[in-house]
Amino acid sequence: MPAAVCGDRASGGSKFSHPGKPEWLCRRKANKHERMRHIRLALAAIAIILTTPAPAQQVELGGRPVLQAATQLKNGQYVWAPELSPAGPALFVVNLETQRAVLFRNGVPIAATTISSGKAGNETPTGVFTILQKNKEHYSKTYNNAPMPNMQRLTWSGIALHAGNLPGYPASHGCIRLPTKFSSLLFGATQLGMTVVITSIPAVPSGSEAPALATMAPAAGVPLSSAPYEWHPERAPMHEDSMVSVVISAADGKAVVFRNGIEIGSAPVRVTGETTPMAYVLRAWDSTGQHWLKLQFAGEGQGMEAAPGEGKRFETPVKFRYDVGAALRPGSVVIVTPSSLSSGSTGRSQMVIEDDDAPSN
Repeated sequence: MPAAVCGDRASGGSKFSHPGKPEWLCRRKANKHERMRHIRLALAAIAIILTTPAPAQQVELGGRPVLQAATQLKNGQYVWAPELSPAGPALFVVNLETQRAVLFRNGVPIAATTISSGKAGNETPTGVFTILQKNKEHYSKTYNNAPMPNMQRLTWSGIALHAGNLPGYPASHGCIRLPTKFSSLLFGATQLGMTVVITSIPAVPSGSEAPALATMAPAAGVPLSSAPYEWHPERAPMHEDSMVSVVISAADGKAVVFRNGIEIGSAPVRVTGETTPMAYVLRAWDSTGQHWLKLQFAGEGQGMEAAPGEGKRFETPVKFRYDVGAALRPGSVVIVTPSSLSSGSTGRSQMVIEDDDAPSN
């Protein structure tokens, strides 16, 4: 009796059958097809695992300092401990190199999180920014109405903080994505005008000596010691959550003091040597003196330790230095930049969020 052939009803032909072919050949092809189907399913499962964002997860400090916990967070994790400093001005520091961010209040780190910043070709700009706008529920007009919950705008050209997918590496179009729950907590802890520092240095903030303008000890023999300056603290009265920022421009030879986003003073400044973009954050002020964190927010990042005598490179009127020192509180920021204050906004242009409410100018 001849061997059964594929497609022969007597041989129980299947959907893999082909008339005229031996049954064993049909079965081998059927088995190969089944193996390929399993391989495709396995690859699809792996792809889903690799592309699914890590779920937001709050972890306990367990007695660790916040800055230490920040270095140990896994993708999607965050710590939130507002009880460490219940009140005072806040500062948010984003580190593109480590894909971490830390929230300071009254100079004390109270929270840290993993992030996802701009991918290659859409890098998040570094610099010092302020929160310009807040919107609990926002949708991108540029990217197919993509949801951007808890949006906090940093530039009118589109860079913002918001909840989003955290794949474990830079993946956004320039914005800073945060775990959803953390973004909600942060949204409730910030206010318009709060300072945000974006840095690309592969280190956590380090201790530093006070920048020259923050010390109230007079500098003998400084040529600018008696130069005239502006000082109008009544323009922005001090209150518990007052945020004081000092911006020093080497290009303009000028220092400008802001309280709650309002200019209250300015003075001539002379900077000796090369100026690297830098931010100093007053972490604490006790009987032993001022304690600062130094944040380099541009450049190669060759370290964040302050060199001995670093503050002596800045010359300014002695009385102005006294007035600035008296206005500072933990959480205050001193920003040093080689750029002109009239050269435009910090960072490069990057349209990510189109805004209907942006200023017409």
